[in-house]
Amino acid sequence: MERVILFDGECNFCNRSVQFIIKRDPKARFKFASLQSEVGEQLLDEYNAPKHIDSLVLIENNRIFYKSTAALGVCKNLKGIWKLLHVLIVIPRPIRDLVYDIFAKNRYRLFGQRKSCMLPSPKERVRFL
Repeated sequence: MERVILFDGECNFCNRSVQFIIKRDPKARFKFASLQSEVGEQLLDEYNAPKHIDSLVLIENNRIFYKSTAALGVCKNLKGIWKLLHVLIVIPRPIRDLVYDIFAKNRYRLFGQRKSCMLPSPKERVRFL
């Protein structure tokens, strides 16, 4: 299976993050689906993900990763200096996820929320499941 990123399609920060990843993934290694989409829900079921997850999810090599581990796994595959963020993986996951959770809890307040998922451009559409 290819690398798939599941994201909160109603979160402005998450949607901007998808655009950020697309610009730094010229080889199109990642495909995308929102957590709220039918495809996103099917993948979460297929990988026995916890119900009502609202974190970034990375599916890679038939494994599923959540929260900070997913974010750092994405960074590892981006071009440029962003790859270097992957070194933060040495920080114990509970500490990384605590920081992730604090940010995630406040993302709607800080960046706003959409009423519906983003619509990718025609060029980007092939990258969405």
